[in-house]
Amino acid sequence: MSAMQRLELRQGQSLTMTPQLVQSIKLLQLSHAELAAYVEAELERNPLLHEGEIRADAPAPSLADFLRAKQKAQAAGARMVPGPAPARAPASSGASGTAGAAHGDIGPEMEETLARATSLTEHLEAQLDLATADPRLRRIGEHLIHNLDEAGYLTEDLTEIAARLQVSPEDVEAALRLIQTLEPSGIGARSLAECLGIQLKERDRLDPAMQALLAHLHLVARQDFAGLRKVCGVDQEDLADMLAEIRRLEPKPGLAFTPVAVDVLVPDVLIRLAPDGGLAVELNPETLPRILLNRSYYAEVAKVLRKDEDKSFLSECFQTASWLTRSLEQRSRTILKVAAEIAREQEDFFRQGVSGLRPMTLKSVAEAIGMHESTISRVAANKAIGTERGTYPMKFFFGAATGEGEHSAKAVRHRIRQLVEAEGPDHVLSDQAIAQTLQADGVQVARRTVAKYREALRIPSSAGRRRRRNPKV
Repeated sequence: MSAMQRLELRQGQSLTMTPQLVQSIKLLQLSHAELAAYVEAELERNPLLHEGEIRADAPAPSLADFLRAKQKAQAAGARMVPGPAPARAPASSGASGTAGAAHGDIGPEMEETLARATSLTEHLEAQLDLATADPRLRRIGEHLIHNLDEAGYLTEDLTEIAARLQVSPEDVEAALRLIQTLEPSGIGARSLAECLGIQLKERDRLDPAMQALLAHLHLVARQDFAGLRKVCGVDQEDLADMLAEIRRLEPKPGLAFTPVAVDVLVPDVLIRLAPDGGLAVELNPETLPRILLNRSYYAEVAKVLRKDEDKSFLSECFQTASWLTRSLEQRSRTILKVAAEIAREQEDFFRQGVSGLRPMTLKSVAEAIGMHESTISRVAANKAIGTERGTYPMKFFFGAATGEGEHSAKAVRHRIRQLVEAEGPDHVLSDQAIAQTLQADGVQVARRTVAKYREALRIPSSAGRRRRRNPKV
């Protein structure tokens, strides 16, 4: 009897992200400067979009204006994603503002219309997608990428990141090792020595002598060549070659993706003490793009167009403009919602300063406002909050608790810095004395934690501080 074939039906669920959803997510994580560049490009190519309010006495664009806009868009090589014909738009006069649902039915190809160079974040995320298929590693890796500074360094402690993401430090370490295999070489390092070591390892030049040199970069800074020859076990000629090789490396690999003109930190959200004693949270109007879909112009042009290609272009313009205005409104609402939760959780900071910071994770904010953790991460990327105490990156307000208590690690580090700065030349606090002072203030922290935070702040040990303040000791 021949083998029989079986036909089985299985049900399953999978998450499919539409191009429009992907583009809306990208809009969410853009900085206000990047968003302004993107919107400007859309205004150039889409005649149905209008910047600012449309005055009733303003002359309406003509059919000739529309056709010129079409030619200009085609000449520039701009293209919109084709889609089904839009539902018939209302023909009433006036303009439609940025209101509506979260996502439209169609959107522009962001990569083709955004007039800016690829950012370091985008460059690394594209590589990360190819480097691993593990969703856990990808999620942690994306968070690490978003937390690199403009030079490409990771300055935050891995245990704090692990606590924020509710994963193990080993998982974060594995994700960081993966990030450090990406280009540009040296990215994701936590120190200059590690950055140079990554580059040397890729060149197969990280031998024991070079490892010793990297471990004693402070001798390089002091030009203590005799000391370097001793710790590296090399002669003068070999040391000269090693130093020349070090000079050929890139100490700040991320700067290749930083524009020459560095933007001043401009707040996306303003949080102020209100007259009634509460906190007022509002979007910064200076960073909000103000664009409208001119529905009356769409209706007028739609009446007179005869060629199919003109009608198709008009349809694409309408769909793209509808998607963009709705997505910008959703972006603003999402940022405001996250900022309001930050204000609620970190109210003591806005009243007391850094010492009032509380532990707060992406997960806790996501659960509080009913959003996905990845959404909170994207909102926090490239955004800033303006306060009466200055302007801070939004991710500054996220941080884990100290290992021994419920105080924010940032607040504890700030207090350690204050204690050190208040030291006199004859009264230098040891790590144990600092820990005891903090414990007296209600902050349960161990001596080893004080030492770790002090080193992260690049504060010398008590012996080093004593010698610096009193060289005769």
